[in-house]
Amino acid sequence: MARSRTKRTSGIAELENGARMTQPEFHQLYEQTPEDFRAELIGGIVYVSSPLKLRHGTNHLSLGTLFFAYQGHTPGVECEDNTTVQLGEESEPQPDLYLRILPEYGGQSRTTEDDYLAGAPELVAEIAQSSQSIDLHTKLLDYARYGVREYLVVCLREGQLRWFDLPADEELHPDRDGVYRVRVFPGLWIHGAALLAKDYGRLMATLQQGLAAPEHAAFVARLAAARAPAGGRKPAKRGSGGKRGSTM
Repeated sequence: MARSRTKRTSGIAELENGARMTQPEFHQLYEQTPEDFRAELIGGIVYVSSPLKLRHGTNHLSLGTLFFAYQGHTPGVECEDNTTVQLGEESEPQPDLYLRILPEYGGQSRTTEDDYLAGAPELVAEIAQSSQSIDLHTKLLDYARYGVREYLVVCLREGQLRWFDLPADEELHPDRDGVYRVRVFPGLWIHGAALLAKDYGRLMATLQQGLAAPEHAAFVARLAAARAPAGGRKPAKRGSGGKRGSTM
């Protein structure tokens, strides 16, 4: 049902930087704002996003392409771009990218009736430019608190990819060949230098090596074995929920 213009703009005044509220309060107000308004709730605090620069968009696309290719070779895995995540009682972020295991394959998140994601995706990625201090501190703590397992941050100012095992509270590092071998999604191999250089050939060649590795085949087999039987748990709806556009 179409909403009136008055109702769609009524939430903006309350969603100011630094405002404190719960996730249900934030979500109710955010639903009333125009489609071009972007905000997140992180640790119970509202953050209104800034306009995005070209470097953010081009680097976002590079990593998103890699995630989408991995999804295409890994049944039971889904990637999303700029989707609102109802993460917890004080958190509703809109990650740049995430990969999740679908619930019918044993994943820890679900799709709500109104087409949002509830619960933590297994892997979250952020492209950090103006938002770097938030991405590496407040967001990192929130993602760890609510169950995200691995976290990637593309730091554009420094030209580096940072990788975290959140349950272990540990920053991870690439192997000696410069490849980040993601743990929660076996076979997702990311060549750090190629990603930052937007070297499509090297980036995809490294991914293909990961997809050909025995651990990826074993992961695909585990997902297939975990799939809910017909007549069991209802599969979640698929597709990007949430408001369009990127965070910070």
